[in-house]
Amino acid sequence: MIVIGLTGNIACGKSTVAKMLEALGACVIDADRLAHEAMRPGTAVYRAIVERFGEGILAEHGEIDRRKLGAIVFRDAEALADLERIVHPAVIAETLRRLAECHRPVAVVEAIKLLEAEMHRYCHRVWVVTCSRDQQMARLMETRGLSAEEAEARIMAQPPQALKVARADVVIENSGALDETWRQVVRAWNALPGVPPAPAEAPWAGCEDIGRN
Repeated sequence: MIVIGLTGNIACGKSTVAKMLEALGACVIDADRLAHEAMRPGTAVYRAIVERFGEGILAEHGEIDRRKLGAIVFRDAEALADLERIVHPAVIAETLRRLAECHRPVAVVEAIKLLEAEMHRYCHRVWVVTCSRDQQMARLMETRGLSAEEAEARIMAQPPQALKVARADVVIENSGALDETWRQVVRAWNALPGVPPAPAEAPWAGCEDIGRN
């Protein structure tokens, strides 16, 4: 099995590319979703986060309000590092467990912190999804309802895209039309050793159904 580590900065389109890879037959593991699960009330991660950041981050029914938490950590590098130290070990452990259960030719680990958390050590290839900064801002404001200030804070909290690109085996430029992104994904897929190839000119039938997160 070939394991692709799929990453890119916020709102560049990792989830879009992950859905395309899933359509090609890959087993996709979404590290952000695993982080959500790890933060559910009652878990050790939940208790550690509440202890570190206080009950002010909780929503009405006791779950962690990610927007409240984000307002803290995306403006404070030390707070963000503390959050990552709490969450990353649990996410990595669950990722490895799911990889062990995957029996498809290709598995994809989709993680915004793939490189920073050193999850790429468990991957054979690193794919990086990029787009323009203006597009990041627009997507964060349109699809996530963030203010311009909130969107800017989230972008600025991350390392420059160029640092990820410098470590990539494949770069997917997700600034154009979705069918252009799809063609890049198919070309990169067909270059993987031992993987059944997809038709080079196959259209992306799901263009209208997916966003750009």
